[in-house]
Order: sequence, then structure tokens, then C-alpha cells
Amino acid sequence: MDLFRSEDMNLAQLIIPVESAHHAMTYLGELGLFQFKDLNSDKSPFQRAYAKQVKRCGEMLRKVRFLKDQLAKAGIPVSKGTLTSKEIDIDELEVKLTELEIELTSINSSSDILMRSYSELLEFQLVLQKAGMFFYSVQSNARAQQRELEESSSFRVEESIESPLLLEQEMLKEPSKQARLGFIAGLVAKSKAPAFERILFRATRGNVLLEQVPVEEPVLDPATGEKMEKIVFLVFFSGERAKLKIMKICEAFGANKYPFPEDAGKQAQMLDEVSARLLELKATIDAGNRHRDNVLSSIASDIELWDSTVKREKAVNHTLNMLSVDVTRKCLVGEGWCPVSAEPQIQDALQRAAYESNSQVVTIFQVIKTKEMPPTYFKTNKFNGAFQDIVDAYGIARYKEVNPAVFTIVTFPFLFAVMFGDWGHGICLLLAVLWLLFNEKKYSSQKLGDIMSMAFSGRYVILLMSIFSIYTGLIYNEFFSVPFPIFGSSAYYCSDSTCSTAYTTGLVKTQSAPYVFGVDPVWHGSSTELTFLNSLKMKMSILIGVAQMNLGIFLSLCNGLYFKNDLNIWYQFVPQIIFLNALFGYLSILIIVKWCTGATADLYHVMIYMFLSPTADLDANQLFPGQKYLQITLLLLALVAIPWMLFPKPLILRSRHIKESQGHTYNMLRDSEHDIVDLDHENDETDQEEFEFSEVFVHQMIHAIEFVLGAVSNTASYLRLWALSLAHSELSSVFYDKVLVLTWGYQNVIIIIIGFIIFAFATIGVLLCMETLSAFLHALRLHWVEFQNKFYEGVGYKFSPYSFATMDEEE
Repeated sequence: MDLFRSEDMNLAQLIIPVESAHHAMTYLGELGLFQFKDLNSDKSPFQRAYAKQVKRCGEMLRKVRFLKDQLAKAGIPVSKGTLTSKEIDIDELEVKLTELEIELTSINSSSDILMRSYSELLEFQLVLQKAGMFFYSVQSNARAQQRELEESSSFRVEESIESPLLLEQEMLKEPSKQARLGFIAGLVAKSKAPAFERILFRATRGNVLLEQVPVEEPVLDPATGEKMEKIVFLVFFSGERAKLKIMKICEAFGANKYPFPEDAGKQAQMLDEVSARLLELKATIDAGNRHRDNVLSSIASDIELWDSTVKREKAVNHTLNMLSVDVTRKCLVGEGWCPVSAEPQIQDALQRAAYESNSQVVTIFQVIKTKEMPPTYFKTNKFNGAFQDIVDAYGIARYKEVNPAVFTIVTFPFLFAVMFGDWGHGICLLLAVLWLLFNEKKYSSQKLGDIMSMAFSGRYVILLMSIFSIYTGLIYNEFFSVPFPIFGSSAYYCSDSTCSTAYTTGLVKTQSAPYVFGVDPVWHGSSTELTFLNSLKMKMSILIGVAQMNLGIFLSLCNGLYFKNDLNIWYQFVPQIIFLNALFGYLSILIIVKWCTGATADLYHVMIYMFLSPTADLDANQLFPGQKYLQITLLLLALVAIPWMLFPKPLILRSRHIKESQGHTYNMLRDSEHDIVDLDHENDETDQEEFEFSEVFVHQMIHAIEFVLGAVSNTASYLRLWALSLAHSELSSVFYDKVLVLTWGYQNVIIIIIGFIIFAFATIGVLLCMETLSAFLHALRLHWVEFQNKFYEGVGYKFSPYSFATMDEEE
């Protein structure tokens, strides 16, 4: 079984000629089965041999990202490229990327300048139109008023409407002191208009006239390049000081000012010029955009291929930096871990690299013997990979340690289903996950959101969860809390034909044979329903918990036998299995005996007085002959198991350490100076692994106390199976009775539809989402804490090979 223990690993050394190093790294990256060790960890990234190549690839990646950003802005779809047999020359690609970046940068720069000019002219056109309409309307009103005055008066008005009102005073003043009314026109953001108006009046003390005309559509701002709502303003003022203040306020508010002639003829002429210039700029901008789109369209099919090529090139050079250069600088020396089963493939890849690079020297592949702990590697697929991820989230298995994922494939969805048991809800989950499986290829190539990504990656976990939920739902006989007599007739009957007393007095058994499969449907709705189901599910939770904890302890035996650790077998496994089963294994046997015999013994009383008064008679609580003496024996075994776990192992380790240290002192004599140097090195290693009896004893004491207390707390923790199952059943019953059935009784179509909608949303939101997440988390805790702490250390490190496939998935 490949998943039961991790793959056999070897530490290998590669001696690669420089001329074939690049090809070798490329083939090893495609193979993805070799994890390199960094032999240059003492050097900074800039001191390594291939630092320039890595920097060069980083610069090329920046250019590729720039091109992808331009494609995204232009809205041009990017097609997925595939690596062909023809390799892309990295030097030619670098030149091409540089040329494309320069060309697109130039196009963008020109386009930005043209767009800024276009935006300014467009705003100028709006000012000419809106302000011109204002002046025209004012002059028209003035002429109309003048005609009315002439018609109503007996004399003719000789002055023009454009002449000053105080003409005589103006004529008496010097030309430099004549006060002339000026104005400033422009555009300001609509959101800033109230503050703009307020500041103008405060700064000039109300000596201005402000006219505002809103622009119907958003305008592209020349400064920011963003579309925003604006208004055209006209500020009339008198005096140079007022003009300077208004100019500064316009700059502070980011208002764009434009020249506006007073003469109507000049206004029309300027408007025609601006309109013609806008048409020219529009044509130029469109031509530039077409040229840019043509350039981008030509690279859209190759950009992903370039991206992948540059990333691979960077990964190759980054890996080459982890290799050490020999003295002659003709070979690179690398070390790393690889599965034993992959050694032929690795050697074949190295031979192909030497052949394609025309190297005269082949790459040397040799296995190194070491005491260093290898990485942990499991061959997984899309089905069991999610279960392995659940285990790895707790901790990576130590090399060759028993892998809990093998058992998690069955136990995790089963414990979930015990808490979620309802075959109606299980069918809903099954339909949802079948949709994910049906669209597996579609979703696997898309970038999904966080929640959807988690659901899709765990689709096979959800599949088994739904199947097991249907199974346990059939056992509980619950379909959205409604029982169905699927497996034959009931073994009980009601005392009257209407079955009305079933809710008050319970049920009467009519046949000795029980219901064929699962809970008898007639229990649902009876007065003894809650008592019966509580007792059933609570005892079932204890049986499941004790069985799974025993499995965990037996897996620790498997670890002890594999690693040939006699101390763990005799002074950890044996006392643990005795202690757990002397108490809770015995409780499980009592539960089964009570079920089989139909006895009325109080198991709470039996277990409590097993400790408080072990020699007292059991009386009505006795289930079989000799039970009292068996309980005394089991209690003594449990008490003996505690010091058995605590004292022998530290004492034996101390004895072994003393013997080993004496053996080292007897080997002090050496014949040569070289041997004495070796001895000093050995003594240094021995000093580093100094034995501390107090630390070992304290560690063992903590371990023993943790197991003794954990045996009680972990067994109680499995009662969550009963609690969540009961909560799920009662919530489902409440939604059915108080929503669906209640609204159905009104015999009104609208009320029934509303009730069904509320029932559907409550079922999906609470039972299928929140309850699913709750049961998932509780099942996760039972595996991580109650099950895995019996045998699983999880102190290893994961096999992380140098692989192009992993690099692409991470991106």
C-alpha cells in the first residue's frame, strides 16, 4: 500500500558537466522528482554563479507582465500556449520583449499626450458652447427688454446695451483707473462645485457673479485621465486683485480654465477650429489604438508560452545557484533527495541532457549514505489528495511513519455522516458535488474564489461525506426529519386506531423480530422518541470513539515494529491498550451486552461504583456472572498500567546511556594521531547529544499523564457525535413542523409558497451550509486530537521537488 507509508528516499549526489548543466536542470524540472539541497546557503544571492542570469530572467518577467497588463487593458483575450518541441531561444526572446516594450511604451506615451490634448479640447468646446449660450441668452434678454422699453416710452433710447451705465464718470477717469468687468471661464468637478462657490464668495466678499451650467455626460479629466461629472462655470469680477484670488482658487480646486472671447464672431470661429481639431485628434488616436491593438493581437497567442518559458528559465538558473562549483570550474556538484523508484527516470533524464548538449562527460549519479531524516513523499491522486491535505494540515508525517490518510478516507466522512445523518440532506449534498464532478474539467482550468476553490479541491471528500450521510440517514430513518417505512412493517403498534395516544403513552411491541434496517419509523413522534434516540446515539458514539482510539493505539504498534523500537512497544503500546480497554473497552462491552440481553442495568451506576466501591455487590446492575471480580481485575490492571507507562522507559534509557558512555571510554586508546583526531570529532558529536535523565523523565511523565487524562476526555469528546446528530435532527424537525407543515395547514396557495421558500432557504442556509461546516470541523477535531495523537508525531517535512508543474500550479 503506497499511501500507508511514505516512499523510500535516497540522498543522491549529482556531478554535472557545466556544458550540460542547463539541459539537465530542464529535464529534471520537467520530471519533477528531485529535491535539491542548497549547498551555497552561506552565500548571498548576489555572490552566486548564476545571479546575473536570475536577474536577467526577472527583468524579462517584468516585461512579460507589462505586456499582459497591456493585453488586459486592451480587452484582448489571451490564448493558452503549449510548449512545442521547438525550443524558444531565450536571447531572441529577450530582444523581442525589449523591442515590444519600447514600441508599446512609445505608443502609450503618444496616446496619453494625444488623449490629454483631446480632453482639453473637448472641455474647451464645452466651455465655448455653454458659455456662448449663456452670453447669447443674456444679450437676447437685454435686447428684448430694450425693445419693450422703446415701445412703452415716447422717446428713443440712443445708448447701446454694450455702453457703460456710468458713461460720464468713466469718461472723466484716467484710462488706467477705469474699472472694467472681467470674467474667467472653465470647468470644475461637480462634487467640488458647492465648496468652490463658497470659497469664491468668501475670498471676494461677495464681489463676484458666478454662473454654473452642468455638463450632461461625464467628461474625461485631462489631469487624471478618469471620467467625472463636471460643470462649466463663469466668474465675473472687477479688478486685478479679485482676478488673482480667483485664479489661485481655481488652481486649488483643480479647475481647468480656458480663454473665452467676448465677441460672438470670434466665439463661433474658435468653436469651429476646436471642432475641426477634435476630429483630427480623434482620427489620430483611433489610428494609434488600432496599431497598438494589432501589435498586441500578434503576441496574444504567444504571451503565455513566453511567460512559461521565462519562468522555467528563471527556475533553472535559480536551481543552478544551489549547486556548488568544483575547483576546476568544469563541473557542478549538487545534492538532493529523490524517491528510490524514480532513480532510473532521473538517470535517463541526465543521459538525455548529456547527449543533447554534446557533452563528452556524462553526469555522475551516486547515492550518499546519511543519517539525516529524509523528506516525506506520498504518491497521491485527485481522489486521495484532499484527504492527505487534511492530515498534512495537522503536521507532515515523519519519514516512514504510518500515514493516517489511509484510514481518514473512510473514518472522516463516516464521522461526519454520524453527525449529519439525514438521507434527504445527503442527497442534496450529493447533487451539489455531482455538479462539481460533471464540470471538473471546466472548473480546473478556471481561477475560482476562495470558498469555491476549497469546495472544488475537496469535491471527493464531499462526495464520500454525502454518500455516508445517505447511509446514516437510512439508519436514523430521517428524510428532512420525516420517517419512511422503507424496509418493511414496524415491530410496534399504537393502542388505538388513530394512534393519538402514541404521543403520550408510547408504543407497544407486537413482534419479537426487530425492524429490518435502522430505526423503526414508528418511534418518530412517540413520547419515548427522544429518550430512545438519545440512548442509542450516545452509546453508539462511545462505541465509535473507543474503536477509533484503539485503532490509533494499534497503529502506534505498527510504528514501533517498523522502527524496531522495543521500548515504545512494551512500555507505551502495551500499558496504553490495557488502560484504555480496562475502562472504556469494558464500558463498550457492557453496552453491547445490554443491547443483546435487553437488561435494565444502569451503566452509569456500574462505572461510577467500579471506582468508588469495587467490592460491593452489583445487585440489579449485574449483567453476567463474575462481573464484580472482572471489574476488580480490570481496575487493578488500569492502576498498574499508569506506573508501567511512567517509570521503565526513562530508567532503561538511562541504563543504555551509561553503558554507551562506558564503551566510549574503553575506546580511548588509538595508535595514530589521525585516530585521535577522529576520536575528538566523535567526542564532539557525543557532547552535542548529551543525555539528560530529568528531561526524559519529565517528558515521559507528561506523556503518561496526558494519555491517562486524555483517555477520559477523548472518550467524552466523542459524545459530540451524539450532540450534533441530535441538534441536526431537531433543527430539521423544527423547520419541517413549524414552517412547512404549519403553512400547509392554512390551505392558501400564497402562504404555502412563502412557507416553502422559507423552508428551502432555512434548509440550505442552516442545515446544508452551517451544519455541514460545523460537522466538518468537529470531524476534523476528532481526527486531529482524539485519533492522531495516539500514534502520529507529524514532525517530518514534505518532499518539495524541483518541478515545473508545481511552479505552474502555484502561479
